[in-house]
Amino acid sequence: MGGHGMKKLRVLLVDDHEVVRLGLATLLEELPDVLVVGEAGSGHAAVVLCKQLRPDLVLLDIRLPDMSGVEVCRQICATSHDIQVVILTSYADDALIKEAIMAGASGYVLKQVGSQELVRAVEAARRGEALLDPRVTQRVLQQFRLTEQRARGSAFQNLSRREIEVLELVSQGKSNREIADALMISERTVSNHVSGLLGKLNLANRIELATYAVKNHIGVFLSGQE
Repeated sequence: MGGHGMKKLRVLLVDDHEVVRLGLATLLEELPDVLVVGEAGSGHAAVVLCKQLRPDLVLLDIRLPDMSGVEVCRQICATSHDIQVVILTSYADDALIKEAIMAGASGYVLKQVGSQELVRAVEAARRGEALLDPRVTQRVLQQFRLTEQRARGSAFQNLSRREIEVLELVSQGKSNREIADALMISERTVSNHVSGLLGKLNLANRIELATYAVKNHIGVFLSGQE
């Protein structure tokens, strides 16, 4: 991380255990381009200090005595988009990791990592890169994919295969006549399907139908059903 002209990375440490904060501060202060600007032992203190000190990076324990580290992260990221938050915790809890990422965390590192891995996390944050501990990365990404697949499925779960086919063609801007020709059904049948779709999905018109289909990735959903 060398470079005499490089602006120092200003770091705030947040953990309710003083010995942990001391260990982190000792490690980080050995790095020439890092400056520990403050420490906090609670979530409330962390939010206040972020507003006062304007750090570049917050190393944040996810379990704090007064409030969830996820909520602290959410508040910090909501008030300043310039502050990077890296969650540092003993718990490889997939649900918490996902919550932290959704709250705006740019990284998630287990406390059990060695000092060099922690330094890498700090360097990644400096570059604006996201960082997940390699031991949990694959599980979390898999969970995100499964959640996304379930969301897509639920968007169309009350529709028949034929209705989904009609909906996809509507999303492509096809007229009832063009849809009828493509599916080899009558135009009246297409009209009935469109009316049924509007009712089932509680939408007002074809434009809303097309928007719904695109937003819920109907093409990907259909390819997954084949």
